Amino acid sequence: MAGNGGIIGVANDPSAEAKVTTFTASGCFTQSPANGPAEIDYLVIAGGGGGGTCRGGGGGAGGYRTSFPGGTKLTSVPYSSTPVVVGAGGGGNACGNDSSILSITACAGGKGGGWNGSGTSGGSGGGGGGRDTGGPESGGSGTACQGNSGGNSWIGYQNSGAGGGGGAGGGGSNGQPGQPRGGTGGSGSANSITGCSVTRGGGGGGGTDARGGGYAGAGGPGGGADGGGVGTPCSQVGQVNTGGGGSGPQWGVANSPGAAGSGIVVVREPCGTFLAPGVWNMASVYSYVKAGNWSN
Repeated sequence: MAGNGGIIGVANDPSAEAKVTTFTASGCFTQSPANGPAEIDYLVIAGGGGGGTCRGGGGGAGGYRTSFPGGTKLTSVPYSSTPVVVGAGGGGNACGNDSSILSITACAGGKGGGWNGSGTSGGSGGGGGGRDTGGPESGGSGTACQGNSGGNSWIGYQNSGAGGGGGAGGGGSNGQPGQPRGGTGGSGSANSITGCSVTRGGGGGGGTDARGGGYAGAGGPGGGADGGGVGTPCSQVGQVNTGGGGSGPQWGVANSPGAAGSGIVVVREPCGTFLAPGVWNMASVYSYVKAGNWSN
């Protein structure tokens, strides 16, 4: 006799359709009544930090938190309406805003350091700003398990290069004497919670002083903004709903830093009809009938 509760036949593994809810702006989440375990996977990304002023550093990506795949899910999720906050990206020379659902909060991205200024710490830290003399300005620190640090600036009279902003998948690069002079933004992180792989959370490119012939750094993959002089003289903005950091300018050509991208919250719950193509043991049948997930 098969070891499946006394019923002869194939012992099937239960499977369910996943219901994915994406929030590109703040709202409320109500889980499906078919979600018997009352638990969810999540991806929560905060708004990125804006680029720094003058020869400013790239903005850090918004904090990046996820349980998918294989992480610890949120459990005991209420069936009533649950507030969801999607953080806005920071404008030029401004930090981003937190994103959250229940007990999970992703920290805002730090802004890039301005002229003679260090990058601000955050979900990922902003890059250090440029200066003509003295030591380099340091990048801001990233939050543990959410992001990475911004790069340091490289110092040279009228040709400094600012650090790139940190990203969810890697730190921002330091400014350098070569090209690009501004540091590259840190790379983002890929996730397939929606059913396809998407990279989000890239850091912004660091700015530079155009009087020395330099150009700014590129944004990190995952929505990080390219700095001034990368394809266009103006600083670019972080991609919306990626938490990408804003960029530093190519000072002397176009002096305004770039704004950052807003965050996002994605919820994935087991939901749908359980299929039984073969024979099930009675314990499994009882469990799924009780939860309302059994199809006759």
